[in-house]
Amino acid sequence: MSSESSKKTIFAAIAANLAIAITKFIAAAITGSSAMLSEGIHSTVDTANELLLLLGIHLSKKPPDANHPFGHGQELYFWSLIVAILVFSVGGGMSIYEGITHLLHPHPLEDPIWNYIVLSVAIVFEGFSWSVAWKEFQPQKGKQSTWQAIRTSKDPTIFTVLFEDSAALLGLIVAFLGVFFGQLFNNPYLDGIASIVIGLILAVIAVLLAYESRGLLLGESANSSTVESIRGIAASDPAVEGVMRVLTMHLGPHEILLNLEIQFHKTLSAEEVASAVERIEKTICTQHPDIKNIFIEAQSLTANRKGSKNPD
Repeated sequence: MSSESSKKTIFAAIAANLAIAITKFIAAAITGSSAMLSEGIHSTVDTANELLLLLGIHLSKKPPDANHPFGHGQELYFWSLIVAILVFSVGGGMSIYEGITHLLHPHPLEDPIWNYIVLSVAIVFEGFSWSVAWKEFQPQKGKQSTWQAIRTSKDPTIFTVLFEDSAALLGLIVAFLGVFFGQLFNNPYLDGIASIVIGLILAVIAVLLAYESRGLLLGESANSSTVESIRGIAASDPAVEGVMRVLTMHLGPHEILLNLEIQFHKTLSAEEVASAVERIEKTICTQHPDIKNIFIEAQSLTANRKGSKNPD
């Protein structure tokens, strides 16, 4: 997914969540619904989170400098982790707290028709945001299952927005059921229970987001098809006797660092090896433009090993 597609997904989510948050808080103030207040908090946190993702995208595009020679691509991974922390602590924590408070001090809903109206409208807006994220996710998903695609994705904006929107839709359904059954059975406790369930949903989503962000921050390799393609490109060069190691690491969604250890034919001169290295680099960059930095170690040069770096 390109950065423009990522931004489109985030902007759609921001517009939907901001509008929903305002209407939820108004409905919560009118009806006194704990679940509705939790949903308002949830939408506010989601809006702030998407703004942080935009910040991450912006900072990740800063050019390399002396302190960060490989660029700032991992800024996006860092801010994705912050988003996960906020979802867990603010979204999940406050929803559970509000639900427990309501259980300790229950009070009947006032004019719950407002809750039904707002929740119905919110489901429509949230469904729109989810559909945009899902549509942008499809090209990368390909033939993989949804979970496999999320696990292999190197762009955290994909699974962050999908997870958040999915949690939001589940939360809206839970809030609707809490209000409905609370009114049906004249039981104010059900509203508080719904708030706690919403908080638990957010906590689970936050843990999944944190787990995925952690893997990206630690440095994940390129997908197996890319690695095998690189190995094939190097092995097919007539100057190459064998490919020893192919080491890759994502420095950002579209920034890959490659370290390639190659055994060249021992009969080659230094000039011939240098030409082969340049040829291999050019082919790799043409077929895999996300590979921004290449280091090749030529094993045939025992006294003076050759390394090269491909400029951005």
